[in-house]
Amino acid sequence: MLGMMLPIFVLLLILGVPIFLTMGITSGVVFAAEDGLMPLAQKILDELNSPTLLAIPYFVIAAIFMERGGVAKALIEAVTSWLGRMPGGMGLVSVVTCSIFAAMCGSSVATAIAMGTILIPAMLREGYKSSFAGGILAAAGTLGILIPPSLTFVVYGVLADASIPRLFLAGVIPGLISAGMMCVYVYFFAKKNNYVAREVIPLQERIHKTVVALPALAVPVVVLGGLYGGFVTLTETAALSAVVAMILALFVYRGMQFKDFFLVLTYSVRSAAAIMIIIATALAFGHLITETGIANYMMQVMKEYNIKGWQFLLLVNIGLIFLGMFLEVFSIMLITVPILFPLLAPLEIDPIHFGVMLVINMELALMSPPVGLNLFVISNISNIPLTQVLRGTMPFFIMMVVLLAMVTYIPIISTWLPDLLMGPIRHY
Repeated sequence: MLGMMLPIFVLLLILGVPIFLTMGITSGVVFAAEDGLMPLAQKILDELNSPTLLAIPYFVIAAIFMERGGVAKALIEAVTSWLGRMPGGMGLVSVVTCSIFAAMCGSSVATAIAMGTILIPAMLREGYKSSFAGGILAAAGTLGILIPPSLTFVVYGVLADASIPRLFLAGVIPGLISAGMMCVYVYFFAKKNNYVAREVIPLQERIHKTVVALPALAVPVVVLGGLYGGFVTLTETAALSAVVAMILALFVYRGMQFKDFFLVLTYSVRSAAAIMIIIATALAFGHLITETGIANYMMQVMKEYNIKGWQFLLLVNIGLIFLGMFLEVFSIMLITVPILFPLLAPLEIDPIHFGVMLVINMELALMSPPVGLNLFVISNISNIPLTQVLRGTMPFFIMMVVLLAMVTYIPIISTWLPDLLMGPIRHY
């Protein structure tokens, strides 16, 4: 089975077939030759028949309605009224609003687009270097997949059969550390380059703008509070976030008209369907990996060379950073998780800790040339040359590598909060 799988997989990659199709075709051909397609189809249907997977389309719908519904503008105005007067104020506003928006939509691309469309022109008008403005949004946008609720954590949880509520909690502290590091850099870079601070806005106006933003600011509290308070399940949480996003877009901030509702909803469902198809092929590929015994072979190799847990994590990080230069986020996860996850238990690596480490690597992938999606998104919406956006992200990329090293070798950074709030349950 392995002798057939590898040539087909490599050939399809060389031909430029998309990763999810490569995995699906490889799995289908191999299983058709061995046992027929019926067992594989039944396996995929059994895995897809999961309440957890229902959360994905709801989170996608919430992200798109949040992006297009005027929520971003209200958040930016509120945060700007408080932070805009500081050196590098608009840069700080970018990081803070991206962090808040991330806690609503769970998508890196949606966060980068929603915030970048407004904030990059504002920074350029105030004399910020284009590379600095683009770099801030490209980097801060990645917080969308680290700060909960995160669509990437949901996909990892499905692939690894890990607790998604614990994953959400595990991303909180690393997400706050990441945002804090970005803010510190922005502040000192702005002081060094003498960026002019805005005039102080009267207190009454600041309070007014904050009140206007309260419905949006209440979203993460209501949604995540309901989940961890035991009032709603994960799927119900996702559905609640989608409903709230629609209400905010149509009735509160009115960034969208009723005539646009079904168009945006159709686009959202189509995007969610694409993700579900990708997950289906990943489940098939994971089943194939199990049947071929690749994981057992890799474990034998690690025992033979006496590879320790810390060495394994180092090798994984190096490999993921390399893959991040050429593949997009979901492709990397779909290829690596089925292979690596079975190795965690023998090495006594917490799958929750590993999931956070993996997501930070995905943040790096979003900023890595030549395929880093956030680089292209920011360049396209701002007309800043890609090379300048890349130059601006480099300091943030280095910060994320430092954070990755911290999370990798100080597991308590990611495991302390879920252990505190949900109990110190281990899955290994």
